[in-house]
Amino acid sequence: MPFRKIEAEKLSHGVVSQIELLILRGILHPGERLPSERELSERFGVSRPSLREAVAELQARGLLEARPNAGIFVGDVLGSAFSPALIDLFAAHDEAVADYIDFRCDMEGLAAERAARHGSDTDLEVIDTIFAKMEAAHQKRDPTAEAGLDADFHMAIIEASHNVVMLHMMRSMYELLRQGVFYNRQMMFRNRMTRDQLLDQHRAINSALQARDGAAAREAVAQHMDYVRQSMTDQSRATRNEEIARQRLEHERSR
Repeated sequence: MPFRKIEAEKLSHGVVSQIELLILRGILHPGERLPSERELSERFGVSRPSLREAVAELQARGLLEARPNAGIFVGDVLGSAFSPALIDLFAAHDEAVADYIDFRCDMEGLAAERAARHGSDTDLEVIDTIFAKMEAAHQKRDPTAEAGLDADFHMAIIEASHNVVMLHMMRSMYELLRQGVFYNRQMMFRNRMTRDQLLDQHRAINSALQARDGAAAREAVAQHMDYVRQSMTDQSRATRNEEIARQRLEHERSR
């Protein structure tokens, strides 16, 4: 008969399962350092040998990585989402920017609608807390902090949608955006009027989410991404016009 004695799960398997879920759900981030071995063993309630066995298994699968004299870190699980060759293509062709914005509009609109429907009260509190930080950063002349919180705000919405496939795909896309592969986000926040309008758009998204109005949240995301699309077009045109003007000036001075 195909029956076997039931054996208690190895303690290391329980540790592996917990860490797997924390990575899958996006709670542990790529590159994040784990607590010390002593602290981890205490938190899990397992011996150090059991913990080491679990860590070794996760390392072998690429989910964790050891760094000499630094500790154990979450592996770069996003690194394989796009090949280096494809990233180079994205960076080299302007049409990728338009497609990227369209993709974000579709995915983030869906995420906002799902967050309004499926997000917990705590999820919405996280989003609202980040928006409050954006309002505070908006008062500063240096836009760096506000630009960083912009990405955090959008990622919090995706996390609140509770779709792990969307979460990891969009986190990978945002990592490329942070690296400037598609466009320079910092440029958008240097203009005061643009910063004001962007904050108003994020306020509209947040208000719709807090009211759990999925349709309004999706529409607010669409309006925000339309503005980003137009801003990028205007910025590209202004850059091109300035380059032409400089060439004219250089030519005029040389005559």
